[in-house]
Amino acid sequence: MNVTVIGTGYVGLVTGACLAQIGHQVICVDNNRDKVAALQAGKIPIYEPGLESIVFRHSYRPIDPKADHEAASTPPGFIQFTTDLNRGIEFGDIIFITVGTPALPSGDPNLQYVEAVARGIGQGLIRTQTRSRYRVIVNKSTVPIGSGDWVRMMILDGAAQAAKEELWVGSSVLAGSHSNPRRFDLQSVLPHFDVVSNPEFLREGSAIWDTFHPDRIVIGSDSPTAIAIMRQLYEPIINHSWDPEATPEAQPPVPFLVTDLASAEMVKYAANAFLATKISFINEVATICERVGADVTEVARGIGLDSRIGPKFLNAGIGWGGSCFPKDVSALVRTGADYHCATPILEAVIETNRQQRLRIVEKLQQELKVLKGKTIGLLGLTFKPNTDDMRDAPSLTVIEQLLKLGAKVKAYDPMIQSNQGSLAGVQLESDALSLAQGCDALVLVTEWPEFASVDFDRLAAGMRRALIVDGRNFFSPQQMRQAGFTYLGMGR
Repeated sequence: MNVTVIGTGYVGLVTGACLAQIGHQVICVDNNRDKVAALQAGKIPIYEPGLESIVFRHSYRPIDPKADHEAASTPPGFIQFTTDLNRGIEFGDIIFITVGTPALPSGDPNLQYVEAVARGIGQGLIRTQTRSRYRVIVNKSTVPIGSGDWVRMMILDGAAQAAKEELWVGSSVLAGSHSNPRRFDLQSVLPHFDVVSNPEFLREGSAIWDTFHPDRIVIGSDSPTAIAIMRQLYEPIINHSWDPEATPEAQPPVPFLVTDLASAEMVKYAANAFLATKISFINEVATICERVGADVTEVARGIGLDSRIGPKFLNAGIGWGGSCFPKDVSALVRTGADYHCATPILEAVIETNRQQRLRIVEKLQQELKVLKGKTIGLLGLTFKPNTDDMRDAPSLTVIEQLLKLGAKVKAYDPMIQSNQGSLAGVQLESDALSLAQGCDALVLVTEWPEFASVDFDRLAAGMRRALIVDGRNFFSPQQMRQAGFTYLGMGR
């Protein structure tokens, strides 16, 4: 199938690459010329395990006319990159909207990029030579509930604008004189399309796996035609037939959930809000565990064995961050406010998470007392391992507080190699051992796997004071104490 993906951010690039991997022909569109040029040269702007190799493998190459007829007539999936929106619209039978919806200061998502793309799609559908061809417009950007109908309205507004412009310049389709154009039926020239909601549930660091092995595929639409096309698009994933090493008959099909537009949009928000709630819940339990002498890791193991609860997202620590949870929970709170629905649980989830980040600093103050003039080393900066994403990372809150209290802050993260604007005042080191030199305390912020194999004896020996605050309960307390550390975990 011919697929166009508009937006080459995290979701768009992963979606386009994985669709090419399962055999579809993909064009990714972005208005950032430098970014597109880099992608065309094989340079991936984000770090996601496995993504670079997929993009390289399926980057478009013209079919060799000397190849056998069967190979020439059934080309493998490919991916191309362009800044030409109209080219993408002309190409795609399915058009994905995957642009960002960053949070505004109010907590509402910023929809200006979605609006611009939707209007651009409407204009492009009129201006292409295939305006009568049916398209499925897929909203994969995370948008407020009810945005499906709004996106459709923006597309129609863009199409109407383009149609009227064609009338005034004497289009062969909408013929008429400039001075007295004849009246025309706008509906007769508007494009034929349906809008579908198809929320993404990708975890940074394992997005490729999540795309090929999803828990479910959610489609919001009331159009049988659009639903059938979306099922055909995802059929290789649903039945595991894309992977030659898989045994589809031994694996149950991926659930393909069809619902209305608003419910599909709500599924995305509700899923992320529930997971954030689970994390904030266990972090609140961890605080109580510290006071009563319980170990939250044992408590989490005990309640996680309950099939009604499950073990995932019950790891107490420094709190959640990233591009999705903070934005989506806040957006759901704002949606509730718009419709006069109180959301005290979600508001408490946000506040508990805010307090959890500050507890790291409180632990340091309890041990070191005054932090002014102390040197604190941060092991990890990104909001989670296997990503270079610093958006709303807990480390940023910790850094802000430490600098405010007069501490010197050093940090080491495998993916953050140069100072960024958000890290002003932080001294970046090249490895964990260099980081530890002269520190009064270390804080484990991001549980990168390489930290498990550090020489802890050398780490402790290089510090002014061998104190470590394990913000992810990643290390063995016994092992750390044997190495000479004073060990502080979260809820342990």
